[in-house]
Amino acid sequence: MSSGSSKKYKGVRQRKWGKWVSEIRVPGSPERLWLGTYATPEAAAVAHDVAFYCLRGPLSLHKLNFPDMLPSSCVQLQRSRPDMSPRSAQAAASEAGMAVDAKNVIEAEGRNNEEEEEKDSVGEEEALTVEVGEAVQNDEKVRPNEGEDDDYHQLCYQDCLLDCLEQNNDMDFCSLTCEAQCPSSLH
Repeated sequence: MSSGSSKKYKGVRQRKWGKWVSEIRVPGSPERLWLGTYATPEAAAVAHDVAFYCLRGPLSLHKLNFPDMLPSSCVQLQRSRPDMSPRSAQAAASEAGMAVDAKNVIEAEGRNNEEEEEKDSVGEEEALTVEVGEAVQNDEKVRPNEGEDDDYHQLCYQDCLLDCLEQNNDMDFCSLTCEAQCPSSLH
């Protein structure tokens, strides 16, 4: 899975600043269930898959984004509680999506460590030129400066909070969810 993918996934959309969000409609209801904000579209798609499976059961496997990535714990949970509540499905989906994001972060750190070892063998000035050149070539976003990080957190938090509250969730739930999804450098 690569986050540079242009593939569209069911139940996933991208925010203006690059984060990916997922939500799903609760079966038999007009209510939409907020599943979270993620760093990659694949993590958001896995969250959608887990919620979809938990709410609709084993016959929904053919409609998933990644049927092979459905956590076995989710399958067991759905078997033991076939009438799973939307909140339980939401919690399972969020956990699965965050696990995919965490795995991607660990893999990215491993790649970065390998790249750092390679750069150590090149002069500092040459390494900086290569790094900037690669970022421009790959059209990567630059991480905000220290003061801008707080602005980014505020934008992320506000957008998440508005989306969550639109789903008729209570303020405490939305506040905790958004705080976890938009970590601040102050924490």
